[in-house]
Amino acid sequence: MTPEQLDDYARNGVLHPLPALDDREVARFRRGAEELADRFEGQKAAIFGQAHLFHRWAYDLALHPRVLDAVARIVGDDILVHSTSLFCKRPNTADFVSWHQDGYYWNLDEPRLVSAWIALTDSAPDNGCLRVVPGSHARRMEHRSAPMRANDMLASGLEIAVTVDEREAQDVILDSGQMSLHHVLIVHGSHANRSSRPRIGFAVRYVAPEVRQERDHHEVVLARGRDRYRHYRVIEGPPAEDGDPFVRQAAWNRERIARHLPAIGPAQASPGPNTTSPNPTANSV
Repeated sequence: MTPEQLDDYARNGVLHPLPALDDREVARFRRGAEELADRFEGQKAAIFGQAHLFHRWAYDLALHPRVLDAVARIVGDDILVHSTSLFCKRPNTADFVSWHQDGYYWNLDEPRLVSAWIALTDSAPDNGCLRVVPGSHARRMEHRSAPMRANDMLASGLEIAVTVDEREAQDVILDSGQMSLHHVLIVHGSHANRSSRPRIGFAVRYVAPEVRQERDHHEVVLARGRDRYRHYRVIEGPPAEDGDPFVRQAAWNRERIARHLPAIGPAQASPGPNTTSPNPTANSV
């Protein structure tokens, strides 16, 4: 990443397109993503969130060296995988993401968190690509409760409490295998997929270990370097391959959602992430 690109990121809060995966890697990760989406067809995206804690393909994608090299230029050499989400929009469907700032929910003490949005298909205006408002990362904005809309892929039930001028928004257009990086406070969302082809993206959020988070958080994965601060429950190593990872993932996410968003559904017993190191090293904050 060049100094000019870093300046662009600091000014606009977004950087794209950046190279991430070769064709063979795209094929492997897309197979995993499609299997995950098929298994949870019709479910809210939050139900199959945090795939990196349960599926080896998602863990490998989140820790891809080319992605981490770019992320390190922004958050530093010590990197935690904070969270991941799979966004799969079927052809000619109404699914969208309302305008929001990721950082509003987590209450970080400093905004040293960056999201890598990795395209596993092409991502363009007609199939519902990511859209951002450049420069909107300068401040944390208020959010409000939004009507529960069946096609909103955002599970929080909140949306930004200011009117977004669509003329100020920028399409983040990517070929498969490319990625974008965006700031934790940038205003972003996406339209529906009105095309005849799918749009699949895997979002990985990376945080510096020294950043404190006010809201309780699930386990994080040490991606690179070391964690000297112990603000989070840290897992080292890939998911174990015993048991059914889809069942474990669904139960774990339903319990987590019920704890934070009771209106979404009842809590269920959860066996926890299917990892080789299930015991936390520190309490979350």
